[in-house]
Amino acid sequence: MLSAAFLVVGCGKNELADNPFLKEWDTPFGTIPFDEIKVEHYMPAFEEGMRVHNKEIEGIVKNKEVANFENTIAAIDFSGELLAKVSGVFFNMTAANTNGEIQALEEKIGPMLAKHGDEITMNGKLFERVKMVWDNKSKENLNQEQQMLLEKTYKRFVRSGALLDKTKQDKLKKVNGELTTLEAKFISNLLKETKSYTLVIDKEEDLKGLPEWLVEQGAATAKDMKQEGKWVYTLDSPSVFPFLEYADNRELREKIFKAKNNRCNNGGETDNKANIEKIVALRAEKAELLGYKTFADYVLEERMNKTPQEVYTLLEGLLSYSIPAAKKDVIELQKLLDKDHKGATLEAWDWSYYANKIRKQKYNYDAEQTRPYFEINNVRQGCFDVITKLYGLTFTERKDIKTYADDVQVFECKNEKDEHVGILYWDPFTRASKQGGAWCNGYREQYKQGDKSVTPIITVCFNYAKSPSGRTTITAEEASTIFHEMGHAIHGLLSNCTYISTSGTTVPRDFVELPSQILEHWCSKPEVLKMFAKNEKGEVIPQDLLTKMESVSKFDVAYAMTERYAAAYLDMEYHILTTKDKVGDVTAFEKKAMDKIGLISQIPPRYRSTYFSHVFGGGYAVGYYAYVWSEVLDADAFDAFLETGDIFDKQTADRFKNEILSKGSTNYADQLYKNFRGKDPSIDAVLRNSGMKK
Repeated sequence: MLSAAFLVVGCGKNELADNPFLKEWDTPFGTIPFDEIKVEHYMPAFEEGMRVHNKEIEGIVKNKEVANFENTIAAIDFSGELLAKVSGVFFNMTAANTNGEIQALEEKIGPMLAKHGDEITMNGKLFERVKMVWDNKSKENLNQEQQMLLEKTYKRFVRSGALLDKTKQDKLKKVNGELTTLEAKFISNLLKETKSYTLVIDKEEDLKGLPEWLVEQGAATAKDMKQEGKWVYTLDSPSVFPFLEYADNRELREKIFKAKNNRCNNGGETDNKANIEKIVALRAEKAELLGYKTFADYVLEERMNKTPQEVYTLLEGLLSYSIPAAKKDVIELQKLLDKDHKGATLEAWDWSYYANKIRKQKYNYDAEQTRPYFEINNVRQGCFDVITKLYGLTFTERKDIKTYADDVQVFECKNEKDEHVGILYWDPFTRASKQGGAWCNGYREQYKQGDKSVTPIITVCFNYAKSPSGRTTITAEEASTIFHEMGHAIHGLLSNCTYISTSGTTVPRDFVELPSQILEHWCSKPEVLKMFAKNEKGEVIPQDLLTKMESVSKFDVAYAMTERYAAAYLDMEYHILTTKDKVGDVTAFEKKAMDKIGLISQIPPRYRSTYFSHVFGGGYAVGYYAYVWSEVLDADAFDAFLETGDIFDKQTADRFKNEILSKGSTNYADQLYKNFRGKDPSIDAVLRNSGMKK
């Protein structure tokens, strides 16, 4: 079998001409012709994309005109269109529809792209032009967005090593290449371990406690795996979390919990501990090369929270409320455990199970009571309707646009003037070729270039288990995830910016979760639920169930808050290390970090080190706290709607759209927030919402 690298060398002009990436896509709105794209097309397209991009950069460098904003900064921003086109498709497929070939390709392409990016940002002659524009910015009449793009571009070059000497630049290039390889390997290992585990049940009595739909799901999974007559549960979220909540069999709960909690921590080829040590060391080396004390200092320079101390103050302040509250919950849960298993100590695999029992006993509530009212298509439409009421966007299904999997749907988005705004891919169900979790991403960003106006192509992906009956239902809590990812989607769809690097979600990591998390608030409001929460007969969710949902909303929040804050703290602990520090034993390092905050044994961090993909395989290194900071922002921002007495208040919605959703990073994040809210955010609203402060 020929390697991908060899295929590139062997490509002739005709072969390149037949590559779908190198053609103008004659599709509705320039959407992706998935039916034409094959794995063998990616590498040649990446090679050609980098070649064309280099030629464009060379043109900027050789321009004999004096460097100015248009011929240098804007020109850089609009360069690399072909490469962005290929990257947009490839990296979405590595998450949503991957396979062994794509994973192997990703490990090769990552270092190539890192090297390509380094060669641009460390191009001395190109940086001379960028610096000339930066030094003479007062002589150009730049608007706010242009000023921001200039600053972002200049800082990107400096933060990528443009000011380093050649020896240090070469070291940095090597570090960047190694990091991309290790991060891709981390994700590949996690996907393999997550998808390889199965809990096989062959005794019907071991299903005791499981709701009917979960039993049916287990049987359907078993059938798919050629194990008819049995029940199979996996580490995909729609399988493992409900099992932990409902299974009466404590031994099986322990078994699947430990499998989930020890992913990539079992030795062998897919163990991630060595990867973590190397990644942390390389990031520390990168920070030092660029003149920063730690990688955390390097990253936070570009965030709303500017220093590690600011982040620690935020996390420690919130943990001081959540951990004491969690300890009180342990006492109550232990009492229930004592009735079933006298002498046993409450463990992490017991928490969800007994918390659910308390909901039933104390509040007469079970999350399963909500399931009949949250059919997945109704939830999606309800979310669409909320967005329409708030921001005037409408969504119409387009069956003439190709997709990459049968269950994926495509929607055209229009504004209140019936003008095309963008395209949304909707990918709701779990499958073997898909990574876990839920996310929003872009195939193409919104921007304007002269007379050319480019609209965004956005995707939202989930991992709900598709019901064999054809009517897939989820719980009220799971429904909020749909609203969350759609919040990201409208941040991209409502973007109204000129430049690629300032549009959509290209905002600081600790600001990007605000649009997603604020939209979750609407999902729990009675007036919204009555719009879409209906059972199979079309009956609206009853008031008594809404009352129960409200009464239980502040119960057991300490667990969710603590596990989230603990994960954010763990992320920080790894990245405040200097080149003189060593991670050493990853398990011991993690324990020491959690002991610092007094984390109780019944609550592990939401992501343990070896499967913390946000940090070691994605773009959230020194950024997981962003979810925590955004809780502060979204709670405070939603208060702006509550203060009007109308959660659909048009003036407030318009202000949020015009000052935040449409603005991208055309201004500083703290200023964008102040423009909307009129003040700085405080933690009072999030503590009040959680019931930890009146």
